[in-house]
Amino acid sequence: MPKKNKSIYFVSLGCPKNRVDSEVMLGVAKDSGYRIVDDPQGAETIVVNTCGFIGEAKKESLDTILELAELKTVGACKRLVVAGCLSQRYSSDLARDMPEVDHFLGTSDMLKLGDVLKDDGAERMLVGNPADWVIRATDPRLLTNSRISAYVKIAEGCNRTCAFCTIPEFRGKQRSRPIDDVVRECEQLIAQGVVELNLISQDTISYGRDLKSKQDERLSELVQRVADLPGARWVRLFYLYPETIDEALIDLLANHPRVLPYVDMPLQHAADAMLKRMRRGHGIGRQRRVVERLRTSVPKLTFRTAFIVGHPGETDQEFEELLDFVKWAEFEHVGVFRYSDEESAKSFDLGEKVPKAVAAARYRKLMTTQRSIAKKKNRALIGETVEVLVEGTSDEHEWVMKGRHQGQAPEIDGSIYLSGAEVKAGQIRKATVTQASDYDLVGEAHDLVSAARKKRVGLRVVA
Repeated sequence: MPKKNKSIYFVSLGCPKNRVDSEVMLGVAKDSGYRIVDDPQGAETIVVNTCGFIGEAKKESLDTILELAELKTVGACKRLVVAGCLSQRYSSDLARDMPEVDHFLGTSDMLKLGDVLKDDGAERMLVGNPADWVIRATDPRLLTNSRISAYVKIAEGCNRTCAFCTIPEFRGKQRSRPIDDVVRECEQLIAQGVVELNLISQDTISYGRDLKSKQDERLSELVQRVADLPGARWVRLFYLYPETIDEALIDLLANHPRVLPYVDMPLQHAADAMLKRMRRGHGIGRQRRVVERLRTSVPKLTFRTAFIVGHPGETDQEFEELLDFVKWAEFEHVGVFRYSDEESAKSFDLGEKVPKAVAAARYRKLMTTQRSIAKKKNRALIGETVEVLVEGTSDEHEWVMKGRHQGQAPEIDGSIYLSGAEVKAGQIRKATVTQASDYDLVGEAHDLVSAARKKRVGLRVVA
């Protein structure tokens, strides 16, 4: 009998939270004796962890599934597994319309991949459970990409009722992890060489509110415990909500040497009428107060946010209010999304739909405005000394290393390039910023770059 080809190929689509789920499934596959491969052509099993949040993400997921399904007829693939948000959201439809998929796993089925891999003739597994799982420190996990930076999910699900959002539908209600369990996972990650811990959830500011022991399970207490761990160098917060932030958390952002002065807070809009349609539970007054308080209290704050344009009912005047707010706040990083009309979202039933061409024009105008702000912010860093987490060799030149300073989150905020520096991945080194573009920087690592080598590399960025 020929030896079984226990190889598996993974595709992870969507947000960093989805990546954590993919890394758990990678851990399950490894524990099941499978070899992780980088080429789907020779893989016996293929797993696609999908995103089902908005239209473009759903299309990417479906296109990826159909493309890889072809390998079942021409390649070594014997089993195609589809997992994640799209599976959870459209479980019945996908099971009916995609017979080429052998198994469907939902957003709470990461550990069930082991059951699928045990038996070649296993009955087709379908999503049948509610979204009720949350990662634990005891779950297997195999890091992808960099082993010096990792995302840590501190909670799952969301209790908000934003009109445009469908996340509670397929991720469930908020389920916070106990602090001790999060800390235990962070200790394990540090032992593997991770120096940057990125704390994420759907609604990070609400961490612990669903726990019976919520008086002791507060976000500030969690951040303090993680940042105090030996070996933790950078701790970064993602997905805060614009509401009252307690003084203890602000103090950590401002003063703890390992809690980065970095805030990711999606604000979504800046016109009172639009925020009301979006069911955000507050108006522009609160948003301005939150921005002012953080800017005043946290020195050298990096503020990342996100906005939606083209939401039903958005008028030209309301869009101009959003533009004025962005110009006033001068955020370091902004993500802009065109509204996606999701059939199960509350906003789907709102009238006054914005034409796609109008939404696209507003997207371009807002991005152009933010690009000029980002360029100004980056140019202001020229001559400044920053700490850089070195990620590895860049594609520019063998002597050019690529990294990020504290105001650059992994994969979304740009990079800083160090020419001629003898530094290693995983190190945090001081560097002087010498050049700036809209989103990237060039720096010189202190006391490590010789003038001769700099001249030979001749690295430049286009302004």
